[in-house]
Parts: sequence; structure tokens; C-alpha cells
Amino acid sequence: MKKVASMILAASLTVSGLAACGNQEKDSGDSRDSVTTIEFWAAPNPTQQVYWKEVAQEFTKENPDIMVNVSPMKESPTSEASIQSAIAGKSAPTMSENINRGFAAQLAESKALLPLDELDGWDEVKKSRNMEDTMKGWEFADGHQYVMPIYSNPMLFGWRLDILKELGFTEPPKTYSEMLNVAKKLKEKYPDKYVWAKADLADPTAWKRWFDFFMLYNAASDGNKFVEGSDFTGDEKAGVEVLKFVNDLREEDALMVRQAKDPFESGLGIFTDIGPWTISYWADKFPEMKWNETYTLSVPPVPDDMDTKDVKTFADTKGLVVYASATKEQQEAAMKFINWVYSNSENDLKWLEKTNLPPARDDLTTNETFKAFFENNPALQPYAAAVPNAIPPMDNSKYNDIQTFIGQHAFNPVVKGEKDPKDGWKDMEEAIEGALK
Repeated sequence: MKKVASMILAASLTVSGLAACGNQEKDSGDSRDSVTTIEFWAAPNPTQQVYWKEVAQEFTKENPDIMVNVSPMKESPTSEASIQSAIAGKSAPTMSENINRGFAAQLAESKALLPLDELDGWDEVKKSRNMEDTMKGWEFADGHQYVMPIYSNPMLFGWRLDILKELGFTEPPKTYSEMLNVAKKLKEKYPDKYVWAKADLADPTAWKRWFDFFMLYNAASDGNKFVEGSDFTGDEKAGVEVLKFVNDLREEDALMVRQAKDPFESGLGIFTDIGPWTISYWADKFPEMKWNETYTLSVPPVPDDMDTKDVKTFADTKGLVVYASATKEQQEAAMKFINWVYSNSENDLKWLEKTNLPPARDDLTTNETFKAFFENNPALQPYAAAVPNAIPPMDNSKYNDIQTFIGQHAFNPVVKGEKDPKDGWKDMEEAIEGALK
């Protein structure tokens, strides 16, 4: 009996002690038990990691009930593989950035992502960030939005303005026939130069089609989706026109597909795809490349019968997702964090200053917040203007196979003179439809 009484007394003291501790913690204002922690994986890019850590700290100061832990996602062997591994191992973060639509389609197919449009506060995010037009191109085939674009790099074409002026042109050509005219003049004056000198034109690697075929195709088709769900919806007229255009350049000896060091910077080629990150690279490595002197930027050329205003292009863009493994509390905290970040345009300005990646907004050229930045960085202004007309990658889990087929069956053989444009399109279409079944 003594032993039992001692055990009861000890248990009683333990419970009362715990209760006292709990009351003390509450009375002292320690709210650790009510803090919701969310894990945020940033892109494996130092500038982006710095940005997210800074905004997470500022957010937590104003929202002490939410802790945002920012860490870089692993990129070995790839960031996509590290995410898939984490999902399989049930160790996925609450949210992450660095997701393109093709990979998001894979994750959504396996139910690993939450539809953002079903989370409370999503409509407020779109409205407060002024991104409703930009978001239209991000809707997935099932009608949901799984990715919120953080930045949108509308890919533009660079032109060697100094060489164009030598040929008698004061601005870049806007249509196919105008561009072919430039090609003729170039070969007459400089037989050893080319319009487009780029080895990737003959390389079937899937991602390379974003920076040649899709830039031209998005312009020629006015932003056709190419693939919707499990259906191939490519615009044959636009696609054949694109292939015929590059074939016409080849016939003018205006394409060069062998390897060459810095072909655009050296003037060997006078036209190439340029992303906004190139501008800072040139400032460091090629200071002779000066905006509106050595080079200029333009949207893709279009078929002769098309309007040359509001031309579509490809968007090199990635965004933010929330993972389905997040608890209800984490989902709510994630949306609160997203709303906090994007309801203040100053946070997008901070992002732009740190990364030079244009925020995915409709108002970059009109919002006063960004005015001084673009006045000081005039070469980035064309990118800001093109954001609403930039089409993101396809939302299909088989995007790698599909884009490989574009190169293998159509773009590469046409560029090399091995296949007729119509035959190339037909062969490509059959291959893609086979993959989509």
C-alpha cells in the first residue's frame, strides 16, 4: 500500500508540476505551442536564397505565430529529382519556388500539389499583385492553377544593331520577309557572317526548343497552347510557317549550326535569343555590348500577314507551389505568407534588384515602384513590356518527350535541310500524338 500511495503521490506531483509549467509558459507570453512552422525551399541560386530569407524574417516579425524556415533545394542530380525524392520519402516542404509548368504537371498528376485556386486568399493575391492577365496563360488543362509565377522572363531576340545599320537598316525586321531581306543584304556585304549562328538549332535536347522553336511558334500562332491535356492542339498553319521560315534562312546560307565561341558577341551571327540575365553578364564580360549602340532587342518576327503589335513569345519562367502533404494549418500559413509578400510591390522591387528577373506582373512598365529601376536599367525595359505577352511552358507531364520530338522530327532536320517543312510537321505531330495516348 505504501508503494502504491507513493506512486499516486508522484504522479499527482508530476501532473500538477506540468500544469504549473504550462500556466507559467502561457503567463510569460511564450507562444511556442501556437507557432505554425512552414518549410520553404528556395531555388539553388544564392541571390534568391538571400531574398527569401530576408522577406521571411520580415514576415515573422509581423506574424510571430508563423515561422518560415528557408533552405536551398538540393540540385543533385537535379532540383526536380530532389523534390520527387522528398515527396516519395514523405519529407516534402510546405512550399517551394523554382517550379516550371511542365514539372508542375507531373506533380499535379500524382496529386502532390494543391490547386492554389482552391486556397483561401488566392484571388486576393492575383488582384493585389496585379497579375490577372499574366495568370491567364498559367491555367492548367483541368482548369486549376498549381503554380504562381514568381518571375517571367519573356525571351526576346537580340540584334547586332551596329551591323544592321551598316546594311542600311535602322531597326530590327518585324516580319519574315523583312528578315529574309536582311539576310540577303548581310550575305552580299559579309559572306562569312550569318543571321543566326547557333549550334543548338541542330540539337534535339528538349529544353533547347524553348529558345528557338517556341519563341517563333508562340509569335506565329498568337500563343496557341500546342498541347492541352492529352490532346495535341498545335496550329499546323503557324507551325509550318515557322519551319518554312527557318528553311528559307537556311537556303539563304543565313544559318550556322556548328559550334563557335561567342558568335553573337563577335558579330559572326547578328540575331539570337537573349534573356535578361545576359545583360548583366555582358556588362561584366563584354562591356563593348552597349544597349541601342552595339545591340538592340525585339520580339520574335512574325509571318507577313500578322499584326506586329502585342507579339507573343516564350516565357522562361518558374513559380511557387504548395505541396499536398502540408497540414491545414500550414496551408493557411503559406497563403498568409504569399499574400504578405505579394501585396506589397516593394517586395517585387527588392526581388528585381537582387535577381534582375522581371516579376510576373501586368504593371511593370506603369507602376511607379519600378520606374527608377527601369530608368537605370533601360535594356531591361523591353522585357518588362513583354511580360503580359509571354507564354509559359506547356502543362504536360510528358513535356520532355514532346519537345524532344519537335527537335528530332521537325525543327532539327528542317534546319539541316534534311526534311521538308510540311513533312517535318506531319512526322512531329504523329510522334507527339503517339506519346500522348
